[in-house]
Amino acid sequence: MPTAAVYIAAALAEIAGCFAFWAVLRGGRSLLWLAPGVLSLVAFAWLLTLVETEAAGRAYAAYGGVYVAASIVWLKLVEGFSPDRWDLIGGAVCVAGAAIVIAGPR
Repeated sequence: MPTAAVYIAAALAEIAGCFAFWAVLRGGRSLLWLAPGVLSLVAFAWLLTLVETEAAGRAYAAYGGVYVAASIVWLKLVEGFSPDRWDLIGGAVCVAGAAIVIAGPR
């Protein structure tokens, strides 16, 4: 699986898993939300092992930028809040940083 696809899938899995906890602890949802949340977080951890890099820290560092951008998309699509210009600028900076980390010459 290409690195970009792994990162996107990992971001969706992590955000969904964390959101399940948010929904229970802050949103008053049923504790049953935690079961798929935990499974989603397990999938997230597994997905990051699929990144083709020799160092876990580099994979995690690059992933961080993708996570920020995916969280901004989640903000709009799932939570219904429109990102402001600072969200968008910050997300773009993070994605640029991720690209430098993962694709920089070694």
